[in-house]
Amino acid sequence: MYLKVNKNKVKAKVNPDMIGLFFEDINYAADGGLYAELLENRSFDYFPSKVDAYKSPLTGWKAVGDCELLARKTDPMNGVNPGYVRVMAKAGGGLANRAYEGCYLEEGEEYRFTFYSRGSYGGKVVFSLVSGGETVARAEFDGVPEKWEKRETVIKASKTVYDAEPRITLSEDGEIDLDMCSLFPRKTYNGRENGLRPDLVRALKDIKPGFMRFPGGCIVEGNGLANRYRWKDTVGPVETRKINWNRWQEGGVGVTATNYYQSYGLGFYEYFLLCEDIGCQPLPVLNCGMGCQFQCEELVPVNELDEYIQDALDLIEFANGSADTQWGAKRAEMGHPAPFGLKYLAIGNEQWGEEYFRRFEAFQKVISEKHPEILLITSSGPACAGKDFEAAWNWLDEKGPGFAYAVDEHYYVPSNWMFANTHRYDDYDRNGPKIFAGEYACHVGHGQPRPNNLEAALAEAATMIGFERNADVVRLASYAPLFAREHFTQWTPDMIFFNNHELMLTPSYYVQKMFGNNLPEHTVEFSCTHGENLYVSAGVKGDEVIVKLVNNSHQPRTVHFGCQGGTAEYLTAEGRHPKEIMEKKNTMEEKFQVVPVTETFDGAEYTLKPFSFTVIKYR
Repeated sequence: MYLKVNKNKVKAKVNPDMIGLFFEDINYAADGGLYAELLENRSFDYFPSKVDAYKSPLTGWKAVGDCELLARKTDPMNGVNPGYVRVMAKAGGGLANRAYEGCYLEEGEEYRFTFYSRGSYGGKVVFSLVSGGETVARAEFDGVPEKWEKRETVIKASKTVYDAEPRITLSEDGEIDLDMCSLFPRKTYNGRENGLRPDLVRALKDIKPGFMRFPGGCIVEGNGLANRYRWKDTVGPVETRKINWNRWQEGGVGVTATNYYQSYGLGFYEYFLLCEDIGCQPLPVLNCGMGCQFQCEELVPVNELDEYIQDALDLIEFANGSADTQWGAKRAEMGHPAPFGLKYLAIGNEQWGEEYFRRFEAFQKVISEKHPEILLITSSGPACAGKDFEAAWNWLDEKGPGFAYAVDEHYYVPSNWMFANTHRYDDYDRNGPKIFAGEYACHVGHGQPRPNNLEAALAEAATMIGFERNADVVRLASYAPLFAREHFTQWTPDMIFFNNHELMLTPSYYVQKMFGNNLPEHTVEFSCTHGENLYVSAGVKGDEVIVKLVNNSHQPRTVHFGCQGGTAEYLTAEGRHPKEIMEKKNTMEEKFQVVPVTETFDGAEYTLKPFSFTVIKYR
């Protein structure tokens, strides 16, 4: 077949932010995941939720030796998170933390342990990390002050273990109060004390994302408005960030997770820092005065939205205001005097219907007047078709150009839908709101867990080719969800799986990376012959032509480009027959079943592998 690319015939300018990330705290993506804190329920503040009405504030902790643990709130360290534990122990007794599934410790690496304590105890407080009955790291503290005081130390692991149990014990009989017990590896991304797992951050950075949407997702809405995400609760000293239960304790398609809470150690300040670290634009999502419509019907009356709208204005000031403004000063106090440069803001997650339209209008009126530089994103609901979707577009058509920058469309759909709808945006109004494909993924099959296999990756690549061909309409796109911790997963598929010491990159991840690393500056016209089951986009970056192709056929296909050689990066798998090839996936045990391969070619043609996604570059 012949593919003729007219690199001088520009069709559209591609948004450099186009290929992005969507981070939601689902599947233990934050606490127990990207956020590098190793201890679970560090502040003894778990509380009853809608899912677990009897949740203990000591969840995640247990007594060791001869010891009694008493959850208390009288005369707390602070009034925001008032819980603490009173430890009443005989010599050698104390408490231990579950640490999710135990701590991974690397031989020779250092770990920072901090805690707050008070009491009249004069013996030693011993912190140890124990695996298989062996102490791998240990530190001692002399006595306990009468008033709350922070203590800290740095310890070094004597060997590599995967299941260390953190313990705090007393060397003598005694009684002490403990709060905010925390353990971090010193080796976090950029070495920050309240930092992130470096391997997970590097995986994000390697995509070369243009933006990151955060913190959700359904947790923005909450299972009831009392459970909604409040960004102001997530900034300032970590001890005073008000803990919340996670809406994904229920409502996923995996395990019920009654121990799933949000410490907010990974809060809005850290999200903005992460975006800066990996070189992308922040795209926060704020609650619009509505709870999750799948779980509740709670609404804030439109005439009582002032607090919510003010939260949006204050967030813009926190991100962009000078250090002499109220919220800009808060940012500077946290360590970042310079503005973060926020330009995108989403109001509501995947809300729908008249109640949402009225609330978005209230936000839009105020924000567009006070901050016309902010690009507002609205929602078309949770599905990519149907009456709610159509109602959203009818509403936007009535509002006219300029009302919203982009519409957030979501779709979790099977592969046949994705392959059949690569031309979805060809007929969209070029003068209307732009498209933000804020959540999408291919869902293969009907069982659980749904696989991240080659079939899903190729369908997603074909869909993204459709995005790129329509780059004048589709300005932003992000796969969802991003992270999933092994054994703690509520939703599949996901882009990156991890446990306490390693990660696994899925074929879907590699598709995102291949797009993010090969984004053209402009799309250009092209023509091809014999294109059945072939999906193509073409663009240019400087004098380089970039062509993306999905060959959804069991046959190899030789493509004549009319060039003098170039490079080809392709993603496929080995197999004896089509079904085996398409079902290939990566696992924790076999991480490299489906990975990209790069090669050079000479002359004017290149042969596409069966069932493959390929990026061709030539000059």
